[in-house]
Amino acid sequence: MDESLPRLVNWFRHSSPFIHAHRGRTFVVSFGGEALNSDNAAGLIHDLALLSGLGVRLVIVPGARPQIERRLNERGTGIEYVDGLRVTSAEALDCVQQAVGSVRLELEALFSMGLANSPMAGTRLQVASGNFVTARPLGVRNGTDYAHTGEVRRIDADAIRARLDAGAVALVSPLGVSPTGEQFNLYAEDVAVSVASAMQADKLLFLHESDAVVDTHNTPITEFTIEQAQAWLSQQSTKQPAPCVAQVERAVEACRSGVERVHLLPRAVDGALLGELFTRDGVGTLVTAQAFERLRAACIEDVSGILALIGPLEADGTLVERTRERLETQIQDFTVMEREGTVVACAALQFIAQTKTAEVACLVVHPDYQGSHRGVQLLDELQTKARAAGCDQLFVLTTRTAHWFQEQGFAPADVAALPANRQVFYNAQRGSKVFVKALL
Repeated sequence: MDESLPRLVNWFRHSSPFIHAHRGRTFVVSFGGEALNSDNAAGLIHDLALLSGLGVRLVIVPGARPQIERRLNERGTGIEYVDGLRVTSAEALDCVQQAVGSVRLELEALFSMGLANSPMAGTRLQVASGNFVTARPLGVRNGTDYAHTGEVRRIDADAIRARLDAGAVALVSPLGVSPTGEQFNLYAEDVAVSVASAMQADKLLFLHESDAVVDTHNTPITEFTIEQAQAWLSQQSTKQPAPCVAQVERAVEACRSGVERVHLLPRAVDGALLGELFTRDGVGTLVTAQAFERLRAACIEDVSGILALIGPLEADGTLVERTRERLETQIQDFTVMEREGTVVACAALQFIAQTKTAEVACLVVHPDYQGSHRGVQLLDELQTKARAAGCDQLFVLTTRTAHWFQEQGFAPADVAALPANRQVFYNAQRGSKVFVKALL
């Protein structure tokens, strides 16, 4: 059998929770005009068409910077920038209109492809655009008249939703019209933030042209809360801004405006959209209002996730088998670590009646997430709960993780050190080792 088949089947099975989770959600996707000039242009369109086919409500906000610059250069003029903002003259606006129109037509053509031997075969996608953006001029600032450069005043979210309800992909261009009928050149990234905020989109995805967001050690940052993103921004030099600073700023703005999640993705990575949306860890940087990964008390809906997590360890004898019925009756004992809706770690704290002792049980971290202190975080949470309940001692029975518990401050002990009402349930055939820890 072809070895690629098991990989394909495995990928589909692991991505199916994300497929179900994304269906019916509204995603705003923004990318620069560079995307249409690249070798990956067709791949990007295929991925967007696939998202639409899987039930995602798509709003696309494309930029047109290189297309505008090419037309300006052909006329022997260029873009003027003052204080980091572009000045759009009447002549430049004519180039902007032509460029934005060409991008819209090119996208419509790409979405209309449906050759039998291509990924778009059988696709019937409608691309709907319109006057969704009301703009206002930047005006005169510090003595500079920015002419036809504008900013977003209002987004007609209802009109966009109507296009999505009709099954179309909505296309919002970086041009806005004022109530007086004047047209203004807008930043596509700002339009994307405004659209996502007005629609309270489930996700805003930026495909950027710059390098990855990295920390002080030049290590890529995979996720940010708003507070962490602001701390990162405060460390960046104003004279030599780090890559993606503008995107991180816009991501924070969008999250503050009610967008749940903003993804910053490297456009040069072929398939970045699919890799971000259908794998647990993604390929870019996620910015959220709340932590992407969190510890919380388990609930009955977590039973299936916990069973899937502990199943392999029960099968090899590391853990004592728990039936679904038993787990359901003991679910209040469990704490889980949830990541993107998936339980990636769990642990139980069982209080021993008529004592000030509690047992740490079923502490498991998914193999893909071991080595990142998640086990320590879980144990710390259980210790906090035990202290709050008045316990002065924890104990654990283990067959294979003795050294780890010793590293966390547990000391070896005899079975006789267990509370009497726990000793009666000790399974001598398993030969589990006993470790205890005093809670100071």
